[in-house]
This record gives sequence, structure tokens and C-alpha cells, in this order.
Amino acid sequence: MAEAAAWSAEGDGVALWVRLTPKGGRDAVEGVERLADGRAVLKARVRAAPEDGRANDALVDLVAETIGAPRRSVSIASGHTARLKKLFIAGDPARLLAALEKTGATRNG
Repeated sequence: MAEAAAWSAEGDGVALWVRLTPKGGRDAVEGVERLADGRAVLKARVRAAPEDGRANDALVDLVAETIGAPRRSVSIASGHTARLKKLFIAGDPARLLAALEKTGATRNG
């Protein structure tokens, strides 16, 4: 049985589940983590504090830069005030899925 990934094609883009660590000392994508309930999430950390949406903005910038997508194509679909977030990345799903695979974050970390 295939394990669930931290991302999937969804409509005209890709849904990405992220566990964000704000005030993490650096901006980085750190692989995929499996939560206790079995869900896979991309682990990310940003230097920004979770104040006035700054950590969310930094996460959007980080994801856009990591996969080479325009910033305007990345948005937070849910979890604006939580560590676990669902992002939506608009664009060609095949290209975006390939870009996510290239991040090296396909394995449980």
C-alpha cells in the first residue's frame, strides 16, 4: 500500500500540507514528517515570528522559492493560525509535483 504524500494534485494546482516552525532560526524545508495520525507533512521552518502574518508570509516565500513558482501562485488554504497548514499552489500540477519531488523531501525525515 502506497503511503500518503505531503502533497497531491488538486484542480488547477497542488495541495501541500506543511508543519511550520516559526522563529526557527533559519528559513528551510526539512523533509517530510509523518504525524501520529499517519498524515504526511512537509516540515518547514522560518525565522519570522508568528505575529501579524509574518511567519505565513515567510512560509509562502520559502515554498515559492523552493519549487521555483511565482509567489502569487502560493496561498494558505487553511491553518492560518496553526502550525499545520494546507497550502494551495496554482499552476500545472505535473510541473509542481515534479518540483516538489526535486526538493528531496519525498522521504520521511
